[in-house]
Amino acid sequence: MSKIPGHIIDEIMSASRIEEVIGEFVQLKRSGSNLKGLSPFTNEKTPSFMVSPAKQIFKCFSTGKGGSVVTFLMEKEHYSYPEALRWLANKYNIAIPVDREPTAEELAAANEKDALFIINEFAKNHFVSSMNQTDEGKSIGLSYFRQRGFTQETIDKFQLGYCLNTGSDLTDAALEKGYKFEYLDKVGLSKERDARKFDFFKGRVIFPIHSASGRVLGFGGRTLLNDKKIAKYFNSPESSIYNKSEILYGLFYAKGEIIKLDECLLCEGYTDVISMHQAGMCNAVSSSGTSLTKEQIRLISRYTKNITILYDGDTAGIKASFRGIDLILEEGLNVKVLLFPDGEDPDSFSRKNSREDLSQFIATNRQDFIAFKAGILLEQVQNDPLQKANLIKEIIHSISLIPDPITRSIYAKEIAMKYELEESLITTEVTRLRSGKWADSIDEPWLKDAPILQPEPAEKQ
Repeated sequence: MSKIPGHIIDEIMSASRIEEVIGEFVQLKRSGSNLKGLSPFTNEKTPSFMVSPAKQIFKCFSTGKGGSVVTFLMEKEHYSYPEALRWLANKYNIAIPVDREPTAEELAAANEKDALFIINEFAKNHFVSSMNQTDEGKSIGLSYFRQRGFTQETIDKFQLGYCLNTGSDLTDAALEKGYKFEYLDKVGLSKERDARKFDFFKGRVIFPIHSASGRVLGFGGRTLLNDKKIAKYFNSPESSIYNKSEILYGLFYAKGEIIKLDECLLCEGYTDVISMHQAGMCNAVSSSGTSLTKEQIRLISRYTKNITILYDGDTAGIKASFRGIDLILEEGLNVKVLLFPDGEDPDSFSRKNSREDLSQFIATNRQDFIAFKAGILLEQVQNDPLQKANLIKEIIHSISLIPDPITRSIYAKEIAMKYELEESLITTEVTRLRSGKWADSIDEPWLKDAPILQPEPAEKQ
């Protein structure tokens, strides 16, 4: 890559505002003349990460890391020094010499992570070009996205694409550019069988998956065939740059709005996120083809403490999601749940309603986790007192996971009033659960075998 001239480096550093850059990764709040937030390098509960707009430096007291805006990007995103400068130049619209394509020798000399990022960026651009500039891409890939109601602006924003069904179009193009097949295989773009190399995503529309800073980590690919023997979604395998349990689809586009609104809308699928953004609800993300994990919840907590989970009317799937709700509570975040009308999901509902109507629907219909969990389980409990007792124990178990004692106390009072119980009984049970002395006393077969304690379904198909 070409060297960045010194005068351009000076221009980049002069234009960069450390509080703006770090604000894309951390929710910062005013603390005197400085800004404070939770460390992006640890899972701390008490903010110890400081930013000084006056001095244009940061200091993380939980890790000892500190320095300039360039240092932050190198530590947080593992950029090299030139990569951090180029990221800043792009953010602040500063022109730098255009890079040529790296040669095979240069790529081989780079470390593996750099090589994988470069290849993913090449693949993303190739998929976009294939969809917008070939007859097959326009008639199949672009047509599919437009039938879903996505505008060209939305398609471009999310860098949606298409992998031609010729068999090895991407692989051939990458090898011709000098990219190593070893790296194409590691990121899951190309495979080899019987000495024949082929594209893993052939014939599929493509959803690039980005890091919080916009780097392409992997891809989701959806088949357009109605063949039940074929998996509807393929996703990139895990690699040294892609760990799906630590990634949220759409976060790159949503983080600013999440901080601004102090709320994250958590969806199930790629198209849910895209449709929500197109409708103006730009604080929506999804769990990127995996059950909700602690790492993903902690990632959200860097930007907000408030999560609203959006579900369609699939009751079995909702019950399976209870584990995810408990994980959110355990991490000390506030969680509400919204059920869409029967037959609707965030994708379909957002396409039928204006931003104002959608926002009003969410604000009016979301419930706290107690009302939501009780409403779902009461459908099975009816008037059986033993089953009702087990339902209450399930809710108390969720309350016991909340780390803040004041919040636990408020919910204990609420559940006592709701079910006409003595508050002391609820408090005692919560204390017993938190002390680790609680043994599973739920012995009703219908509840023990129900899917409510299983992981929630992965990427909505």
